[in-house]
Amino acid sequence: MSDNTMQSLSALTVDNATAALEHGLAAIRAGQTVFDLGNVVSVDSAAVSVMLAWQRAAAEAGIRLELKNLPPALRSLTKLYGVCSLVSPALADSPADLHHH
Repeated sequence: MSDNTMQSLSALTVDNATAALEHGLAAIRAGQTVFDLGNVVSVDSAAVSVMLAWQRAAAEAGIRLELKNLPPALRSLTKLYGVCSLVSPALADSPADLHHH
């Protein structure tokens, strides 16, 4: 199973949020646990919602999804919204407690 499913994704914006979300959900259903976002160049606030929705879906499926190679723009967005630990525990300083609601 290749972990390059998301390498085709070059944008994560309002314009393609729905498509990106579906793409990610399909990958999660297919058993994918690592999304490589290294080629994403344009992002806006929708990116955060999409990544959180992916994480929720993965959690419901009982898998731990790892988002890797987040570009700087994406990283600063997650910081801005204070969701680093939710989006990608590796980005946060302390391990995320995924079980509090």
